[in-house]
Amino acid sequence: MGSLENERKTTGWAARDPSGILSPYTYSLRNTGSEDVFIKVICCGICHTDIHQAKNDLGMSNYPMVPGHEVVGEVVEVGSGVNKFTAGDIVGVGYVVGCCKNCSPCNTDREQYCAKKIWTFNDVYTDGKPTQGGFSGSMLVDQKFVVKIPDGLAPEQAAPLLCAGVTVYSPLNHFGLKESGLRGAILGLGGVGHMGVKMAKAMGHHVTVISSTDKKKTEALDHLGADEYLVSSDTEAMQKAAESLDYIIDTVPAFHPLEPCLSLLRIDGKLILTGVTNTPLQFLTPSVMLGRKSIAGTLVGSMKEQEEMLAFCKEKNLTSMVEVVKMDYINTAMERLEKNDVRYRFVVDVAGSKIDDQ
Repeated sequence: MGSLENERKTTGWAARDPSGILSPYTYSLRNTGSEDVFIKVICCGICHTDIHQAKNDLGMSNYPMVPGHEVVGEVVEVGSGVNKFTAGDIVGVGYVVGCCKNCSPCNTDREQYCAKKIWTFNDVYTDGKPTQGGFSGSMLVDQKFVVKIPDGLAPEQAAPLLCAGVTVYSPLNHFGLKESGLRGAILGLGGVGHMGVKMAKAMGHHVTVISSTDKKKTEALDHLGADEYLVSSDTEAMQKAAESLDYIIDTVPAFHPLEPCLSLLRIDGKLILTGVTNTPLQFLTPSVMLGRKSIAGTLVGSMKEQEEMLAFCKEKNLTSMVEVVKMDYINTAMERLEKNDVRYRFVVDVAGSKIDDQ
């Protein structure tokens, strides 16, 4: 195990400033604690949040920063108190790697809402060192925040589920929207949105995709299995669909009007926000009041939901649609992601890439 005299080091690709450009960066990992799992990273998905943080879009970034929070890897070593994992296990790590373990959220399987939660990257761990993410050769993670990847699920398929997948599963689970026969919609067809369509369909829902243009219509209907496709600027079609939906999962990570979506909801319908924006969203209160509608937010999912979601995906044979790239392509991939030029998630082949410091 690591020691103060012989610290364990790893190399990742880090942003050094708000340009968000990543380059090799070698840094030390903490000593392996009794509850820690040492993981060799196999692959890691790229999420819009990685871009937001790397470019300081939210005004809270610290550098150097190694992003990445859809991590799949192999267990190399475990601490003396670890009883859930052994060397050789294929495991996943999502967007949270720490919590207080004593508050109400922590004691009720809602640890992602702990006021003292620790993000996988761009945060400070309990030892005072910055947390660094999965665009790296290895990670050290508390066993509470590690999940086993089911047998038969390829690492590159599993990675996007650890953020995009659970971000959709969690609100469907929490708000009682898992029952068959519901009518729902997914706003935005990207990494989170495409998993939303797949999961909702697997639960037996009638699923509509809502987008700003019709360029993804064929993909939504023919490739992902959506039942209907709405272009939000098509006034006639939107009016025809008014008050027809039980819920909308809004995955758009940028400013957009909410009122057109609110008009589609039935009485007691829910608009659930999952996209991180740095611009306030607006709506007129009667658009909510007149149908007793709700606007809610949701943040990834709990570790219990991670396990449930992965089991659900295995049972229903749900997989992500990914484009696998090497680490030296990561800056180009992030540029393309900003332009929505990916179907539907980039996954970095970390283990198959040369990531040494240069």
